[in-house]
Amino acid sequence: MTDRRADHQIIASVVKKKSRVLDIGCADGKLLHLLKKNKKISGQGIEISHKKVESCLEKGLSVVEGDANKEIINFPKNSFDYVILSQTLQTVNKPKAILKEILRVGKNALVSFPNFGYWLCRYQLLVRGQMPVTKDLKLNWYDTQNIHLCTVKDFYQLVISMGYKVQDMYGISYDNSIMRMSKNLTYLNLLASHIVFLIKTKD
Repeated sequence: MTDRRADHQIIASVVKKKSRVLDIGCADGKLLHLLKKNKKISGQGIEISHKKVESCLEKGLSVVEGDANKEIINFPKNSFDYVILSQTLQTVNKPKAILKEILRVGKNALVSFPNFGYWLCRYQLLVRGQMPVTKDLKLNWYDTQNIHLCTVKDFYQLVISMGYKVQDMYGISYDNSIMRMSKNLTYLNLLASHIVFLIKTKD
């Protein structure tokens, strides 16, 4: 068995074979490598860390070093079948702007992030009166790169308000089991510690 991330497993199951894929904030390239191996994709990545870019290049991946907010504007409209933002949304300066860009350059977007509406986050805020530390929010507030935490409902409402379509939602529970509950937003918002959205522009 591998220690593959649950959100990576979901994304790999959704992406169709031989798709064109852009992974924003691709880190050391594990997801891109997985998709190239199992789905035969044509993949590119953007990563700000020089060390992680080197790790990607060692895997034979095509990755650009730079700030995603600046690099993505260089891609033409509909350059990719899927644009992936995996555990990156909460770290970017302007989430709404980056969402608009990824759905300009991609026909579909796969966005995953830790759910701040998860019951354990609510419990820690209510009972302890402190910022939560969980499996998906591992660091204390003063050490984390997260600057825009949100709940499942927050992000869903943002997507709809921008005129996009939520194709599917996959919740990941504390034990890494996967909940596919496309229509039960309240349930996912409470029980999913992590979430994956599949989004597309409306036809």
